[in-house]
Amino acid sequence: MPRRRLLPFVVIALGVLAAPAVSGAITPHSASSLRAHDAALAAKSRAAVLDLYSLDQQLVGTQSRLSKLQTQTLSLRAQRASLTHQLHIAKRGAQLAQNRLAARLRTLYEQGNVEPLEIVFGAKTIDEAMTSLDSLSRMTSQGEDVIRELKAARANIGSASRQLAVREAALAAATQQARATANALASTRAARSSYINTLAAERSMTQRQISSLIAQADAARQKSAELARAAGAASNVSAVSSAIAPAATTLASTAPSAGGRTITVSATGYALAGRTATGLPVGWGVVAVDPSVIPLGTHMTIPGYGEAVAADTGGAVIGATIDLWFPTIAQANAWGRRAVTITLH
Repeated sequence: MPRRRLLPFVVIALGVLAAPAVSGAITPHSASSLRAHDAALAAKSRAAVLDLYSLDQQLVGTQSRLSKLQTQTLSLRAQRASLTHQLHIAKRGAQLAQNRLAARLRTLYEQGNVEPLEIVFGAKTIDEAMTSLDSLSRMTSQGEDVIRELKAARANIGSASRQLAVREAALAAATQQARATANALASTRAARSSYINTLAAERSMTQRQISSLIAQADAARQKSAELARAAGAASNVSAVSSAIAPAATTLASTAPSAGGRTITVSATGYALAGRTATGLPVGWGVVAVDPSVIPLGTHMTIPGYGEAVAADTGGAVIGATIDLWFPTIAQANAWGRRAVTITLH
C-alpha cells in the first residue's frame, strides 16, 4: 500500500475522536473533557448530599418542635374544658342557692310579714321580733353573698378564659409556622434528592461516553498499527498513535473556598461503618461534633479533607474536637490526629 494512502485514515481517525460518541445532553470532544465533566458532576453530587444531611437535621428539629406544640395545644384544650366545667358548676350552685332563697321569701310573703315594722308589731314578744328580723337579715345577706360569689366566679373564669384564648392564638400561630417550615423543608429535601438522582444519571451517561470514546480510539490505534506495518511507515504510525491516544487526566479535588466563622479544632480520622447518632449512614463528609460548640447541620470546610457537614456526635467528642470519616482504615491512620482551622458556613 502506498504511504500517501495513510493520510486520509489519519484525518478519519481524528474525526472519530472529535465526534460525539453517544447522543444525549452532553457533547464530549475528548476523553480529557469528559473526565473533567465527570469530576465536576461528582463534586456537585457530593455537595448535594451534604445539603441533604443538613436538611435532614433541620427537618428532624422542626418535627420535634411541631410535636411539642401539638402537645401544648392538647394541654390548652384540656384547660379550656376545665374552665367551662367550673363555670357550669358555679352557675348551677348559684341557681340552687337562689331557688332556696326564693322559696323562703315566698314563705314570708305568705305569712304576711315581710316589712321590718310589720314583723315588730306582729310579734307577740321581743324575742320573737328579734328572731324574725335576724332571719330576714340573714336571707337578704345570703342573697347578696350568692350574687357576689357568682359575679366573682364569672369574672375569674372570664379572665382565665381570655388569657387562655391569647395563649391558644399564639400557639396556633407557632404551630402553623412550624408546620409550614416542615413542609418547606420536606419539599426542598425531595427536590434535592431528585437533583442527586439526576446527577447520578448524568454521571452514568458521561462514563458510558468515556468508555465508548476510548474503545473507538483503541480501535483506531490498532487499525493504524496494521496499516503502518503493511506500509512500512513506522515513524508515521507512531505520530498518528500519539495524536489519537486518549490522555489520562487526573483530577485533583480541591476544597472550595467559603467565607464564614473559623475555629481551630483537633480533628481525628476514623473508618467505622454503621449509622450516625442522628440515624444517617456514615460517609465521606460526615463529621462528629460537640453540638454545644458546632450545631448539628452546620456546613464546614476542612483543609486537607474538603467540604463536610456536622451530622454525628460521640462520647469522646467534647469541646473543640471533631471526628472525620474515611472509607478505609489506612486513610484514617494517614490522617491521624491533627489541629486544623476549619471554616463554618
